[in-house]
Amino acid sequence: MHKYLLAGVSVIAIALASGANAQDFKFPKGEGAFSWDALQTFADSHKGLEGQKLTIWGPWREGGDQEQFLTVLAYFTDATGIAVEYGSSENYEQQAQIDAAAGSPANVTILPQPGLLADMASKGYLVPLGDEARQFVLDNHAAGESFVSLGTYNDKNGNATFYAVPYKSDLKSLVWYSPDNFADAGYEVPQTFEDLQALTEKMVADGNTPWCIGLGSGGATGWPATDWVEDIMLRTQSPEDYDAWVSNDLKFNDPKIVEALELFGWFAKDDKKVAGGAAAVGTTDFRESPLGLFSVPPACFMHHQASFIPSFFPEGTVLGEDADFFYFPAFAGKDLGKPVLGAGTLATITKDSGAARAFIDFLGNPISNEIWMAQSGFLSTLKSANVETYGNDTLKGEGQILLQATTFRFDGSDLMPGAVGAGSFWTGMVDFVGGKSAREVADQIQASWDAIK
Repeated sequence: MHKYLLAGVSVIAIALASGANAQDFKFPKGEGAFSWDALQTFADSHKGLEGQKLTIWGPWREGGDQEQFLTVLAYFTDATGIAVEYGSSENYEQQAQIDAAAGSPANVTILPQPGLLADMASKGYLVPLGDEARQFVLDNHAAGESFVSLGTYNDKNGNATFYAVPYKSDLKSLVWYSPDNFADAGYEVPQTFEDLQALTEKMVADGNTPWCIGLGSGGATGWPATDWVEDIMLRTQSPEDYDAWVSNDLKFNDPKIVEALELFGWFAKDDKKVAGGAAAVGTTDFRESPLGLFSVPPACFMHHQASFIPSFFPEGTVLGEDADFFYFPAFAGKDLGKPVLGAGTLATITKDSGAARAFIDFLGNPISNEIWMAQSGFLSTLKSANVETYGNDTLKGEGQILLQATTFRFDGSDLMPGAVGAGSFWTGMVDFVGGKSAREVADQIQASWDAIK
């Protein structure tokens, strides 16, 4: 480990010399369920790159994620002989733009914000990946068409061009519950949205409280409700309508969005359906909200939240036993498949080279996914990646939901202008659970969008 200057910024980086030794590998080659043959095929088809250098700029800093990404890079270096330097910083998004504008970007830039990448593409900062890479994503990733769309932006001449491939996804379309509580009460995991609503009503009829919902998050209070609304939009409207909503081609106060808000209100604004009553939804901290699943007797039976939420479960909670999850189901009565709401990172080339192209190819190799899948915090949509390499059953189950998805859409609020997605949408959701009507809130949010145009 050493310090180096990438575009004038001092960062901690790892230089992985060519010909990594066996002791550098997190998992010994040839052992386990990993796709070692695929790695060898990749190495055989990428000869002649020895001694080249590759710089990568990304979001993973210090600790777990960075260390796990570096374990993946060791296999890339071993296969190609390319020395890799990886850098990041606290303000990595802004630094990526600064470096690109200065003409000194890393070869590969990895970011979790498609909107930022679209802006960089419009300024000519990204390198087109070509039709072959586009077709690979279309054919080899679950919901491939969704990921092609996610990585396609207008270039500086306004032409739609494929620039980015997915790597490391996050899953939001989850409902957490206690299997013991369900078993004790005789409840079954719902398979459709209609079943979910029926289960919610049955719990109320039984004298139980179905949901824990908390929107509190300091200055970001309100954001958990945006995930609810986005998930509901994907289950009530087409993916095209979702995209149009996110870009405001479909106005926020359109009846389709008002309908989604009202359906969220069906869960969140009914005192009998939510722990603490509707008045508690806007003030309960999202980190404390799931604790009701574990109280005795349970304060609630279900909690809608992304794959990260177990970090806030009580110490000692055993996933798969004390707590588990199910897919936030789709409507049986609508022809919308199995949509998934999520987030994740996208890899682009910002300074072209043979080494950069080889790395983009490597991200399509199952080994590049499996090495991280076998550790923690990594979900893959790559269909060739072996799900048996996931480090635990929770990750495996989440990964299978992604693989079964027919549509994947990125967190909508993250794609909206900051004044809306991280502003009026958040505050509007607090106003909504506080008593305002869906129409009032939708009008309010649309007015804020109009004000920045």
